[in-house]
Amino acid sequence: MNADLRIAKRSGDPDTITYSAPALEKGLDILELLCRSETPLSQKDIAGNLGRSVSEIYRMVTCLVERGYLANVDEKYHVTTKLFELAHVNTPTHRLLYEATHLMQKLSGELDQSCHLTVYNQGRQVVVSKVDAPSGMGFSIRVGAELDVLISASGRVLLAFQDKETRGMRVAESMRRRPDHADPQIDTILDAVRARGFESIHSVQVRGLYAVSFPILDSQGRAIAALTVPYAERIDQVHRKSIATVEELLGVTARDLSARMGAPAADQNGFTR
Repeated sequence: MNADLRIAKRSGDPDTITYSAPALEKGLDILELLCRSETPLSQKDIAGNLGRSVSEIYRMVTCLVERGYLANVDEKYHVTTKLFELAHVNTPTHRLLYEATHLMQKLSGELDQSCHLTVYNQGRQVVVSKVDAPSGMGFSIRVGAELDVLISASGRVLLAFQDKETRGMRVAESMRRRPDHADPQIDTILDAVRARGFESIHSVQVRGLYAVSFPILDSQGRAIAALTVPYAERIDQVHRKSIATVEELLGVTARDLSARMGAPAADQNGFTR
């Protein structure tokens, strides 16, 4: 058997076989480490952070450079844009972003507020697109940022508009990642979000910020993304838009984008079910 592919029994379940690929795992460990690092790392730094020797990672790093996932500058390595490009080539993501771009730009222009689009991923949510406020002043989140789920407006929307089994799995997954965010009332909160059709709350992360978030629904009426406006009130604007106006215009945009993603008309009626 190939030395890089090993078969192991899962503990507690003698009838279940799992496969491990040490070389692949090392490569993924390197990519994940560098994605989270704010600065390029040398091979020695990479090895030290992963608890491995330089010789163990040398071939993996070389391969990742040759395939274009890493770049080597002055013997230090950083992640290229290839992962980002591959994510956007993925058909569902590509279509979502293609359809969302113009609508988000139009919404941001109408409100003079930034907006961003997030998707759920393993107990967290990731920003996949954002548009800044046209005036250049406001609150925005960078693409690629990872956000908490249970306490945020967008995270609650991503959880609320799922079937019960998926919701339960994602709530448990999010709690494992952030046990300090566990809330015995979370099911009641999510039921209320679903009944309302969206979430609109004061941010519990940034003082003075208000968040409004609507689901982007697929053909099964499930949230594949959340479209959010982090509302920052401009006290220097006489005719600034109200939160009620944000809710109205964001809802129109979310319904439009959901329709383009195949959501049934019944699921778009105020996003109530």
